Amino acid sequence: MRLKDKVALVTGGAAGIGKATAQRFAEEGAKVVICDVNEEVGNATADEFGFDFYKVNVADRQDVQKWIDAVVAKYGRIDIIVNNAGIVRDSTLVKVKDGELVKQMSEENFDLVISINLKGVFNCAQAVAPVMIKQGGGVILNATSIVGLDGNFGQTNYVATKSGVIGMTKVWARELGRYGVRVNAIAPGFTLTEILQSMPQKILDGMVARTPLGRIGDPRDIANAYLFLASDEASYITGQTLRVDGGIVVGT
Repeated sequence: MRLKDKVALVTGGAAGIGKATAQRFAEEGAKVVICDVNEEVGNATADEFGFDFYKVNVADRQDVQKWIDAVVAKYGRIDIIVNNAGIVRDSTLVKVKDGELVKQMSEENFDLVISINLKGVFNCAQAVAPVMIKQGGGVILNATSIVGLDGNFGQTNYVATKSGVIGMTKVWARELGRYGVRVNAIAPGFTLTEILQSMPQKILDGMVARTPLGRIGDPRDIANAYLFLASDEASYITGQTLRVDGGIVVGT
């Protein structure tokens, strides 16, 4: 019961890594609150595990603030937040055929990924930080990715956000450490979420081939890492990005 009676928030908690993390936290005694933009799936997950669910668009600062205020009004504190919500809109920077531009990443898709994956993390951290400072401590955990460290073909927007999250994690660890607030990030490798499950087996086999441990990660693998960083066992760890990737080597 490493998180007994801790109030833990998970964004994007309706499915995938967020759902697994919320479940793992609950198993360790936390009072879990999840948010997601998908109301139907969010309510189903909340009903299944006994979580509190709020429909929240993390890209909307006011929406986030209302959520944080509501949680504090109900529980009186927030001990942990996992900033997990994120999307992908993949495309190469440009696509050229016979020397002519035929396609490029749209401005709309660049801005959308930035607003959720980067600004969304900023919004949630900024809203929750005063609560944690006032109560004398807390834990902020941010979802980045191995591609934020290594880059990846066709993911300019996604990589920009995940690299940015790593940078913000380091800044906040410095700014908030004096108040007893720890800030860390997790960089998952290939993980068998609903998105990967829908991919062709040939693609999945290629992912396994590039992973020294010989398998794709399970969401629970990532959840266990979040659990460690959220617990008092990690009380002297802040400003770090932990790779949970099976030793993967990202190719081109």
